[in-house]
Amino acid sequence: MRSYGQYCGLARSLEVVGDRWNLLIVRELLLAPARYRDLIEGMPGVATNLLADRLRDLEASGVVERRLTGAGSVVEYALTPWGAELRGPIESLIRWSTPLMVRGPDDGDAFRPRWLALALPALLDARVEVRPSATVGLELGDSLLQLRASRSGFEVGPHDGGALDATVRADPGYVLGLAAGAITLTDALTFGLVEIDGDESVVRAVFA
Repeated sequence: MRSYGQYCGLARSLEVVGDRWNLLIVRELLLAPARYRDLIEGMPGVATNLLADRLRDLEASGVVERRLTGAGSVVEYALTPWGAELRGPIESLIRWSTPLMVRGPDDGDAFRPRWLALALPALLDARVEVRPSATVGLELGDSLLQLRASRSGFEVGPHDGGALDATVRADPGYVLGLAAGAITLTDALTFGLVEIDGDESVVRAVFA
């Protein structure tokens, strides 16, 4: 393990998760335990040998563990309880990244709609105090997600086929901007950045 040779909590933490791709592995496993091929799909651009090295290091450090599923025939990776405690720091980094994200993707940037399942609750939970009870669809190209708001917080996942109070149609960057409060729904509608089907007042309440 690389060492900074410093008796400092940040230095010790970076020795474990500071290498390239490590926190993105944690991002994927915060969403759900995953098989190796799922991690490859979830992290476009990672080399297979590098992913194997990073998983081995994270496992040795106690952040990640391997589990057998499918009657003991399939290996999947999951966060240990200690590894799952990285949710808080990662959500803080997501909120910190808002100025970097609202400008939209750079040419060639990959995007997976499932990443919003971590990003949107992190942004909304920190900003929206009064949470309505509502379910809003998020139509992002060919993907339809649902954002469920309740008193306990926000959850994002694939649409389960249930009724939606409203549907928001927008590029992911604008959805992130709304969740972060970087752009208002009024401005987004005025400039044609967002389209809404259904009850607009529900969308306003969810994104405050």
